[in-house]
Amino acid sequence: MMWSQQRLILTPKSRGYHLVTEEVIGQLEGLQDISIGLLHLFIQHTSASLTVNENADPTVRLDMETHINKMVPDNMAYYLHNYEGADDMPAHIKASLIGSNITIPISDGRLALGMWQGIVLGEHRNRAGSRLIIATLSGQ
Repeated sequence: MMWSQQRLILTPKSRGYHLVTEEVIGQLEGLQDISIGLLHLFIQHTSASLTVNENADPTVRLDMETHINKMVPDNMAYYLHNYEGADDMPAHIKASLIGSNITIPISDGRLALGMWQGIVLGEHRNRAGSRLIIATLSGQ
């Protein structure tokens, strides 16, 4: 059994949902050496999230952004945490709703995602910087 852990850096993205599968795979060292295993990704931020979703039609990601903004709007008078702007507290709520980590099976040196699946970054801030992910590979 092999274990490795590495830190990935995602380039800054605008607010919304972004397909980052290739950006993640491009930074993973040792993926091709695993015949069967798991990739665990954990984003080290409280205002962004990770999920697995549609990889082909970008309107899915636009609809996700539209829907979550209706569920968790900016500028609510009852938000007490507003030191970093009107999008800060909603970003924390959205990140908790969607999640900070995903696990993907590895088969024959490749991520075993479905045909229409990809790794999606939910960027919930209007002006965010690079996002850090801890990637843990395990397998044989």
